[in-house]
Amino acid sequence: MKRTAQDILNYVEDNDVKFVRLTFCDIFGNQKNISVFASELPYAFEQGVCFDGSSIAGFMNTEESDLVLWPDPDTMSILPWRPTEGRVMRMYCDITLPDGKPFEGNCRGYLQSVVDRAKEMGLVCDVGCECEFYLFETDDLGNPTHIPMDRGGYFDIAPLDKAENIRREICFAMEDLGLRPQHSHHESGYGQNEVDFMYATALQSADNLNTFKSTVKAIANRNGLFASFMPKPLPDQAGSGLHVNISIHRDGRNLFEGDIDPNSEAGHFIAGILAHARELTAFCNPVPNSYNRFGSCEAPQYVSWSRQNRSQLVRLPSAKGQFCRVELRSPDPSGNPYLVIGLILAAGLDGIKKEMVLPAPVNRNLFHHSATEGLESLPRTLREAITVAASSDFIAAELPIALANKYFEYQTQLCHAFECASDPAAWEREHCFRII
Repeated sequence: MKRTAQDILNYVEDNDVKFVRLTFCDIFGNQKNISVFASELPYAFEQGVCFDGSSIAGFMNTEESDLVLWPDPDTMSILPWRPTEGRVMRMYCDITLPDGKPFEGNCRGYLQSVVDRAKEMGLVCDVGCECEFYLFETDDLGNPTHIPMDRGGYFDIAPLDKAENIRREICFAMEDLGLRPQHSHHESGYGQNEVDFMYATALQSADNLNTFKSTVKAIANRNGLFASFMPKPLPDQAGSGLHVNISIHRDGRNLFEGDIDPNSEAGHFIAGILAHARELTAFCNPVPNSYNRFGSCEAPQYVSWSRQNRSQLVRLPSAKGQFCRVELRSPDPSGNPYLVIGLILAAGLDGIKKEMVLPAPVNRNLFHHSATEGLESLPRTLREAITVAASSDFIAAELPIALANKYFEYQTQLCHAFECASDPAAWEREHCFRII
């Protein structure tokens, strides 16, 4: 049952909640928030909370800067790392203009519109995200270093894996926040980890991904460490991916269960993702560093699909029943989760609408160069990805023109700054490593 504003007000009164953080993302996926006293929450539900949109990257111009936050009561959670006396609540927000009209930069609203579109087609979408991250040591002042906290590898145990207690804390905090951890382990890179959580609806999964990232950073910081979701923080170690898993249901039946007919709705959905994969890349991989990850350590470079094969862009994992799904392996954690999930779903729905035929699977190891002949490549740089996306009829039809223009303008500036940097690695440390 969805929670109402009154449910939240009752909870606040009964549970010593003193502060409420109203959280949202800018159009590039950076989390922002404003804290209000719990006594102001009735007003926030009724009137919203006004803020300066011109100070948020990609939102508004100075001459038309006012925007309004509207907390979603169904996203309420208590932050477990904050004091138990005078507790801190957090809710995700939608954003409107002062007159109540939709704000084009409200990417959470965009994702909801895609979900509604799927519902109109008789489809229900569930999404699960697998997000990798690195843990680094900090210096005496608490600033992040580039020294990974351990030299463990894939599935290692202590003492090579020094992060097992951190992952344990993360899992407990996730449970407190309403996420359902499934499994956690050390990943391939030095200091690299993964904690997976249960799939949910598309909107919940995007919210949950933001919750997960903020949780990891908070728990790491509490332990004197720095958590980085940068796609490729160490040049000689594996990159961090965000594998997006999607299951589609019609009348309670999982369309990805069993064999996939190229002319079935499941086949059309996968075909749509493949057809638009290059156009999605500027959103799924939005920083220059994203492109250092492609083509090695199980990060795809070519547009193809297969079952189980981890060298592919799209794969169908070995699973049964409700866990049958399609997995897109190219995204990384630096993207805006609402745009990433929304555009992937929209691409698949476009495939169904246009009855795109799924091409034959490519059952080869694409990390061997000789196996890639004849396959289309994902963009090799952010600048190329922006060019592809900006000329895409699909993207133009999907995203509000103001949002798309601001997004491409900012990304182009990012490319220019990176390309002009005298020391690109130092530029990435300053503009990506500390932020993402």
